[in-house]
Amino acid sequence: MMEENQKAYNIKVLVIDDDVKMLELLKKVLSRRGYTVETSPKPTEALEKFTLNGFDIVVTDINMPEMNGLEILKQIKSISPDTIVIMITAFATVSSAVESMKLGAYDYIIKPFNMEEFVLIVDRAAEQISLKKEVEFLRREVQQRYSFGNIIGKSPQMQKVFQLIKQVANTNSNVIIYGKSGTGKELVAKAIHYNSPRKDKPFIAVNCSAIPESLLESELFGHEKGAFTGAISSRKGLFEEANGGTIFLDEVGDMSLAMQAKLLRVLEEKEIRAVGSDKPKKVDVRVIAATHKDLEKAVKEGTFREDLFYRLNVIPIYLPELRERVEDIPLLVEYFLKKYGEEAGRPNIRISREALACLMRYSWPGNVRELENLIERLVVLSTSDEIKVEHLPEHIRVCKVENIVEELTLGERITLEELEKRYILKVLRETGWHKSNAAKILGIDRRTLYRKIEEYQLEEPEDSPKDEAEGAD
Repeated sequence: MMEENQKAYNIKVLVIDDDVKMLELLKKVLSRRGYTVETSPKPTEALEKFTLNGFDIVVTDINMPEMNGLEILKQIKSISPDTIVIMITAFATVSSAVESMKLGAYDYIIKPFNMEEFVLIVDRAAEQISLKKEVEFLRREVQQRYSFGNIIGKSPQMQKVFQLIKQVANTNSNVIIYGKSGTGKELVAKAIHYNSPRKDKPFIAVNCSAIPESLLESELFGHEKGAFTGAISSRKGLFEEANGGTIFLDEVGDMSLAMQAKLLRVLEEKEIRAVGSDKPKKVDVRVIAATHKDLEKAVKEGTFREDLFYRLNVIPIYLPELRERVEDIPLLVEYFLKKYGEEAGRPNIRISREALACLMRYSWPGNVRELENLIERLVVLSTSDEIKVEHLPEHIRVCKVENIVEELTLGERITLEELEKRYILKVLRETGWHKSNAAKILGIDRRTLYRKIEEYQLEEPEDSPKDEAEGAD
């Protein structure tokens, strides 16, 4: 007997055939696979059912006395273009096959047919529908719940960041954002600015580590004509350009101690002094800083001024690395696929579950920026509308559990069962016990994961977040 298909759950199938025995057989076979199946021997009755209830898949005979199957196909596609229609017939002709495919049929099966072949076609259709539903769900989640401007995330860490952005946006307090390269520090700074009363004024970003020390003071505070060789005219600095708005000082931890002293004076006195000038200018600028460094440690080591640290560190925001918020990867992937798919004229491009699982296993040393660059490259270079595992770079495609083996005590020998137990527990911990994401990473369905948790007596922490997909099976 054929086993249940996990992807069949929540997939509704309508079977139309004037052969009642065939109806009963197909309903029995598909129901055993897990599909929700309704049948009708009369096309007009079937169309009424379809209009009232809606179905994901319709399987219809072509030759019926009341109405031709091609007419049924036309009407179903006019009501619901996304519904998949599979045609079956005992009187196959090339013209009828071509006509049905032109009208939008998914496949065409000739009676008598092998039941396993029929189930395989329905399963493929269900896979396509499930993927489409998942994409639509992710898009709704991104749009409605899990974004703040262009920052995407449903993980507890990112929800905390969103809450902090809301709280600090309407204040003038200095903010410092801590995070590794590629975690989205500038996006957070922009979200604060564009949700603040200063949103109609300039937002100016400057990377302190990218500007030579000899030019940074002039860049920030401006200079007078003749202040130094090459200063053939006076020039406003970025603080003056940002007057009334926000200046974002990225990698502030890389500033020299001399520049730190000058920045401190600006923060304390709310005024700047251009290079070569002895006249101060008042400025009204909110300062948001960012760094990948541990500034408290830098203060102890004498490489960062303690007084400047306390001036900047009024409200700290900590951005997690991507590997610390694995549950956000599907949302980010969908967001970037939509963004770059539309830019490339490929709005229907998608990613397979297996490829997504590989992305969720990878450690992402470059964080969100690395993921975004990868998705852009895949959208541009992929020749099909579905990104599969074989399209991924080799270092991401090779998803192994070698790190688990490396963690074993020297000389320790364990069974494969114990290795599996440890790996499942590791993945559950890394995903915050989010069952759906853990199952994707492990390459199994949630039912199997629940069984493994029970089998290995793995204890879930009481404060672990409830899996939103629980109860969906």
